[in-house]
Amino acid sequence: MNSQTILKLLRDHWGYDEFRPKQEAIISAIIAGSDAAVVMPTGGGKSLCYQLPAVALGKTALVVSPLLSLMQDQVVQLKDFGVPAASLSSMLTQEEQSQVIRSARRGDYRLLYLSPERLAREDTLAWLRHLPLSFFAIDEAHCISEWGHEFRPEYRQLSRLRSEFPDLPIAAFTASATRRVRHDILEQLHLRSPHTSISSFFRPNLRYTVRACRSAEQEQLLVEALSAHRRDSVIVYAPTIARVEETVDFLAGNGISALPYHGKMESAARRRHQAQWMSDEVCVLVGTLAFGMGINKPSVRAVVHLSLPKSIEQYYQEAGRAGRDGLAADCVLLWRKQDAGLLAHFIGEIGDGLERERAWDRYHRVRRFAEAPQCRHKQICLYFGETPKWDACGACDVCLGQPEWLAANAGATPRRLAAHAAATPRSAPGSVQTKGTIDRETRAEDAELLEYLRQWRREMAAARGVPAFVILHDTSLADLCRKRPRSAQQLETVYGIGRAKRESLGEPLLSALAAFDSGARAQIREAPAASPAEQTRAMLAEGMSFSEIAAARGRRLNTVITQVADMVEKGTLEFDPRWVGEDVRAAIEQLALRLGTDRLKPIKEELPPEVDYPEIRLVVSALRRTDGNKGSPTD
Repeated sequence: MNSQTILKLLRDHWGYDEFRPKQEAIISAIIAGSDAAVVMPTGGGKSLCYQLPAVALGKTALVVSPLLSLMQDQVVQLKDFGVPAASLSSMLTQEEQSQVIRSARRGDYRLLYLSPERLAREDTLAWLRHLPLSFFAIDEAHCISEWGHEFRPEYRQLSRLRSEFPDLPIAAFTASATRRVRHDILEQLHLRSPHTSISSFFRPNLRYTVRACRSAEQEQLLVEALSAHRRDSVIVYAPTIARVEETVDFLAGNGISALPYHGKMESAARRRHQAQWMSDEVCVLVGTLAFGMGINKPSVRAVVHLSLPKSIEQYYQEAGRAGRDGLAADCVLLWRKQDAGLLAHFIGEIGDGLERERAWDRYHRVRRFAEAPQCRHKQICLYFGETPKWDACGACDVCLGQPEWLAANAGATPRRLAAHAAATPRSAPGSVQTKGTIDRETRAEDAELLEYLRQWRREMAAARGVPAFVILHDTSLADLCRKRPRSAQQLETVYGIGRAKRESLGEPLLSALAAFDSGARAQIREAPAASPAEQTRAMLAEGMSFSEIAAARGRRLNTVITQVADMVEKGTLEFDPRWVGEDVRAAIEQLALRLGTDRLKPIKEELPPEVDYPEIRLVVSALRRTDGNKGSPTD
């Protein structure tokens, strides 16, 4: 298949005029029937490297992915591109699963997504033998290696693919793999003389900023970072469930709407919050590490970590969820040394000696990344086995200096700063502009149109029940602002709008642009509701118990009690003696007078085991308020 035919498919389905670096060579190799081993950073366009060959070959490519959310998002997006695709997962009823299998046997799909667990089943292998398969694509291939940071035993079963389907090519894809992991992927999957493509780990559109800070400073800097990205899509990673809920409530108290996401939430609530964030109804999502795997949202403008990650691979992958569209984005690590100490404590408790050794190695490397005054991008490249030809990237705090919001006085009132738009280094010796990437900032006079189009996109996504990025990427919105198309023919020139999208979106999109020209503007969003503290105070006034408040607000009991204790200590809420039994309260008060109120653990150790930290915290906070002390007690 010649290059012109491949380029036509790219334009017709995806709306792009040219490939990103290395994509065309990978696609051509797979179409020619070669195995492939591809290491390409998040945002580099890995998915296209197996999606386009699947369309070109006219059969069914089987994609193995461990992530249900990623499967679903890619299937929805492929259908929007005019590419027939399906996923087979536990999310479907038995009848729906049977229908997918029947359709697959007829060859109705160009791509079929399965989990590694399902692929390992004998009944799955049996019906797969009757499918018109073109090749296997293994996504997140680093999961097959014990030396990777996300080893999954079920991935080892994929070694059977070569023996069960010896004539079919296998293409493995990953965004983060060291040399050792890359070798393991080749060996485990039995790849035969594969086309190997390893892209640079340098992502010049990402600006890394790292800062060790105290708790109060961390909170203020978080507000500053989010204020600098006040209309942008942002992910905030917190180390524990308690910190997730506390951070959401803290942000709400500072006028920033955010949604929580963690493993203790009901699955329906997690799906709802993810859908709201994906559709831009709420810009900020605060999650534990349970959030993000497989999240395919190109327009994330910032990722903020509130603790030191376990490894450089983990940080590179999570921070790399920013700027997948190639536009400028911030990756901010605000870490506390006390959290790093806790991480070291847990490593010391790992029973398996070899795994403990690996964990310590990962810890020391990520600690050096955070503390060494060396270019952040270069440290990452060297870790993954790449030796950059430049010394300064021009896109991190070491080489470029601190961003404005961080350099400013962190104790001042949060400022509404414009997000930086120049993260891509222009003077770095090793920097390379991504082919096909449009301008990295929208002209000021187009700001109103951009906001109007974002609102139109939200409404269109809600009406169709899909994430906002499935309608149009931010890169396409920015191109629309510049080109202002007035006809279907002019829409053909807009970045990311292929034939299928013109047919499905052309008329409503042109109508929206015409309405803007006639004076229509984005509606101002409603003012935020009462702060979490105000909500809790009002519920207490109504006579609700802590447990009832936690259920009503969708929070854990400890989170609510901690919030009440904070209000008591600040003097914004009176301590109610009914919260803690008289005998218990008296015992806590006596111990606090003897041991002090700076730390809760010494008091806890002197009390009967049935008396827990929440009760101690409430009583101690009242004492601290009486004494006029500042700062919260620690465990």
